[in-house]
Amino acid sequence: MSSFGGTRGGRIVVAGRGRRGRDDRGAPLAEQPAPDGAPATEGAPRSRRTRLLLAIAVTVLVLDVVSKVVVVATIEQGRDIRLLGGVLYLTHLRNVGAAFSFAQGATILFTVIAVAVAVVIVRTARRLYSTGWAVALGLVLGGAVGNLVDRVFRAPGFLRGGVVDFLSLFAPDGRIWPVFNVADSAIVCGGILGALLAVRGIEFDGSRSRGTTGRDDG
Repeated sequence: MSSFGGTRGGRIVVAGRGRRGRDDRGAPLAEQPAPDGAPATEGAPRSRRTRLLLAIAVTVLVLDVVSKVVVVATIEQGRDIRLLGGVLYLTHLRNVGAAFSFAQGATILFTVIAVAVAVVIVRTARRLYSTGWAVALGLVLGGAVGNLVDRVFRAPGFLRGGVVDFLSLFAPDGRIWPVFNVADSAIVCGGILGALLAVRGIEFDGSRSRGTTGRDDG
């Protein structure tokens, strides 16, 4: 409420008139900057994390698809190419199981799981504020979709296609370590990162669940 400030030249002067909505320096309150480190709107950081998630997923997907196309076009099945003094071998195998040739014969089941994982991650992206979780979920999403492409489009048929695996460590044909691909690596790395974030108590929204308030980029 305005208050009377006295008279001036026969006129009544009202204190505060003309300063409504202004701070002590005279700047309009609507134009005051947000506190240091605070986002102007909550949608902005979430949008950035979502874009990061999608960028990582697309990058993994492109690398996975391109590498598989090159392997299929240049390496015959059963052939091994020795690299890095035997630390790494390039080969060409078809996997109808999960990552690292696990659970062979359950192709349709893992196809359904891959679709479900992709849907859950996309829905989760709407409440994502943590950079760490954006990276982890982007890796998992890109890997899941990369292997899903093989299961949908490769022989022996729709939803039953064999995933192209071509990386073997320390020995050919997965004798020491199961043969894998770029998508498998992304899924495992994303899963490990997600587990570390969960152990630290970092939620999707960037907050900590163990007695820590506020937001943390993870």
